[in-house]
Amino acid sequence: MIGWSRRASVIVSCGWLTIVGLACAVQIAVAQESITESTESRQKYDLAIGTWISTGNTRWAHDASSVAGLGNPTSKLTYKDVGTNVIELTGKVWVTPKWFGRVNGGFAGIGGGRLIDDDYLAIDGTNPSSRTHSDLKGDGMWYLNADLGKRVAEFPHSRGWLDFFAGYQYWYQRFTANGLAQVACSNAGQTVDLDPGTPGTQPLCNPNQSVSSAIEVITNTASWHSIRVGGSTEYRLTRRFSVQGTGTLIPLSIIDNKDIHHLRNDFQQNPSISMRGYGIGVDADVGVRLILINNLFLNVGYRVWWNHAVDGTVTFHNLSSPAEEFPLAQFQSLRHGWTFGLNYTF
Repeated sequence: MIGWSRRASVIVSCGWLTIVGLACAVQIAVAQESITESTESRQKYDLAIGTWISTGNTRWAHDASSVAGLGNPTSKLTYKDVGTNVIELTGKVWVTPKWFGRVNGGFAGIGGGRLIDDDYLAIDGTNPSSRTHSDLKGDGMWYLNADLGKRVAEFPHSRGWLDFFAGYQYWYQRFTANGLAQVACSNAGQTVDLDPGTPGTQPLCNPNQSVSSAIEVITNTASWHSIRVGGSTEYRLTRRFSVQGTGTLIPLSIIDNKDIHHLRNDFQQNPSISMRGYGIGVDADVGVRLILINNLFLNVGYRVWWNHAVDGTVTFHNLSSPAEEFPLAQFQSLRHGWTFGLNYTF
């Protein structure tokens, strides 16, 4: 796995390369603007560093109820209380007084959490037939946003502004679950080979099962490739103090999710289970800004990211038999928390 310091340098390098590319694209887009405006205006830059102290969860489930005896959902995995302290860098270039390009990237290690793994048999209805808990002891996440935008309004008396933008988001998360504790275990047994609703003779789980926390049991890797459109605004309440807000709609996201079940000898190992699908999402930021000295600002706010699958498939990569494909019943990632940062304009 690539170290986080290396990922940080990759994010920063890609960010500045993308800014240059965005600046070139914007120059072409505004080539029809008047010569007077372009020659009299000067470039303006905005650099920011900050942190996002967040928590979140990711959950996915599939429906294999077409197999006799299995419930819907058949299995549900929930990665919850996943804490991260994100380090974030942002670069913004004004090519003209109205058009800009912006790149924003962040990275973090995983600061803990828990995996809840539920399996369902039809005979048990909505009650988990098997539930296990595992601790999340790694790994981390990173993201990159690249946008083109335009200032569409300036408020009277220099009170603020309104920008619209559109761009691309890549969001990557990797979880490593260690250990296993059996929390619930149904007496119904395995009903796959029997009529639905009929108790089986093969045990689904061992009530006393446990695995040491030193052993990796599941590695999950999820990524979202998204198109995003949105708007940002700032309104100055006093000369030095203002409120800000950004709302972003994600009308299309491509989901790529992979699980490695390290203790399953009936699955392949890279991956054991893969998911592909598409979805939607929403990002939102609200906060306040304080001018510390000329061109240096302190920002405090709250951020929410939410991505949700609309449709998709789950593929089980069996070791000694053909792969099996089932509908994706649920896939969702949520992350939220406080943001703090400094930005400098020149």
